[in-house]
Parts: sequence; C-alpha cells; structure tokens
Amino acid sequence: MMDRRSLLAFPALLPVAASAQGAWPSRAMRIIVPFPPGGLADLLARPLAARLQTALGQPVVVENRPGAGGNIGADLVAKAAPDGYTWLLGSIGPLAANQFLFAAMPYETRSAFAPTVLLVNTPKVIVVARNRPWQNLAQMLEAARARPDAVRAGSAGNGSSLHIALELLKQQGGAQILHIPYRGAAPAVTDLVSGQIDLMVDNLPNILPQIREGTVRALAVATPQRLPQLPDVPTTAEAGLPGFVFGTWFGLAAPARTAPEIVARMAAAVDAALREPEIGGRLAEQGAVLGGGTPEAFASFIAAQTTALEAVIRSANIRAE
Repeated sequence: MMDRRSLLAFPALLPVAASAQGAWPSRAMRIIVPFPPGGLADLLARPLAARLQTALGQPVVVENRPGAGGNIGADLVAKAAPDGYTWLLGSIGPLAANQFLFAAMPYETRSAFAPTVLLVNTPKVIVVARNRPWQNLAQMLEAARARPDAVRAGSAGNGSSLHIALELLKQQGGAQILHIPYRGAAPAVTDLVSGQIDLMVDNLPNILPQIREGTVRALAVATPQRLPQLPDVPTTAEAGLPGFVFGTWFGLAAPARTAPEIVARMAAAVDAALREPEIGGRLAEQGAVLGGGTPEAFASFIAAQTTALEAVIRSANIRAE
C-alpha cells in the first residue's frame, strides 16, 4: 500500500483550473472500453452506464476501442480533455501491467490517469482437466516438479492476466509448467474441457459454468478466503501455497488533472450503483468481488498492484504478443 507521500505524487490527484469544473455534468459522457464487445469489461460497462445516466442526469455512452492489450483505448482517454466527460473502464493491463509488457507505451501509465474507483476484482481459480488424476493442488505441483514441462497450461495469450497468474503460480510452487498461449481464454477452456491441456489459472466468471457442470475440476481459489460460489474449494493458502493470491480487476479512471470534485462525485455514483442488486448482485453471482470506495483507495490499490505485477513480469521475462 502507498504511504501519504507516495499518494500525493500522483499528478492525477492535483487540482485543475476552476473553468474545467463548472456544473458537471452538463452534457453526454462516454466510457471507453479498451477491449472488444462481449467481454467482461464490456458487460460491466453497459449496465453501469445505464445506471449512471439515471444517477447523474446525462447520457452515458459506451465506446469500444480495442487493441494493443487495451493501450489504444487507454491512450485515447489519457489524451482527452480532463473535463469529466471521457472515462476509461480500465483493467489490470492498461492501468498497471502493460507498461512492463510492451517495449513502448503511448502514454505514461503512472501519470496519465486520475484513478476514480475500483469496480470489481475477479478471482483466479486453478482448474485441471477432469480426467487428470490430481485431486488437489499439492498433487498437481508434485507432478509438475517430477516431470518439468510435462504439465501443460493454457492462457489467453502472452502477457494476459492468465499468463501472469500462471507464472506467479510457477514461481510460488517451484514447478516448471509449460505455457501454451491461445488467442483468448475461450479456446483454451475448450481444450481444457477436451483434455488437450492439463490446467488453467482462469478468471472465476469465465470458468465457473464448467466447474459447476463438472467438465473441469477446481483445485484452489487464489483468494484470502473461500468464495461463496465455490464453498468446497480450498484457498491457495489452505492448499499449501499461501503466497499465491491473484485476481483480475477493473476500475474507472479519468484523464489526469480532472477536477477532484468531479472524480469524487463519479466514484460515489459508481459505488452506489455497485450496491444495487441489478448490477452488483448479478456480478457477485458470476464470481466477481465488488469494489467501490474512494479515488484515494483506488490509487493506492493500483500502486500496490503495479509493484507486485512488475516483480512477476520481470522475473518471468513476460512480453506481450
């Protein structure tokens, strides 16, 4: 977590001229989703935009600007006017990890945005093909240590959060597991179900239906406490790997130098929306841990995540595709 001096170093939290504040909002706003339609970020943005439109009294439009691991859409927001009318629904990539994965970035990650509010954190769960003999995490890791690279793990691609989580698992578990990158999580899940690969460290909302159907076996959840969606699945600490805690998170951010009053009001509106059953309740049912809170809390969260992600990425020499 950041101390007070580190938090004050965020340019995103500095005030701007009063002319930028005005009577906000007085016109339509847009939320940039830097990923393709239909993904988790997009499915999160659209009901949230509808609720914010009611709460703030102005239209809120969702625009998908995918590409470069989220960097294209994030760069659009980074260079937008800091007037409270352009927002980024960012994630672990464009807000933290990408700066270590890409050789060149179109924006300076640590100073480009005003962190606004954490939306959700989607826990990772370690799952294996149902025809594999491993009944717990210790057995899987023992098999991987005994035969280096014989255990094959799929991910959504090089540099994806699934890949980073796998590398952390390898580091914490002292095992050599062969990484098989796919173009997205869906084809990796297909091959896991059919037994073409051995395991995945996947986002819970993505793999929960297969776990419930019994087409894959969950060995552990990478969370401090057990999850209500999988009460019988142990945490990684309970399974003997206390250092492995990992989730993919999403949050809202504005361009740097956006007025703190605007950022705080948006954070409060999002926080209220997440407490409503039609938004927060549905997300929780799908395996997401709800966020909320203040801009300062989200800035501290991003800083802590950035430090942890940098260590894993540099140690494993991960590069984006």
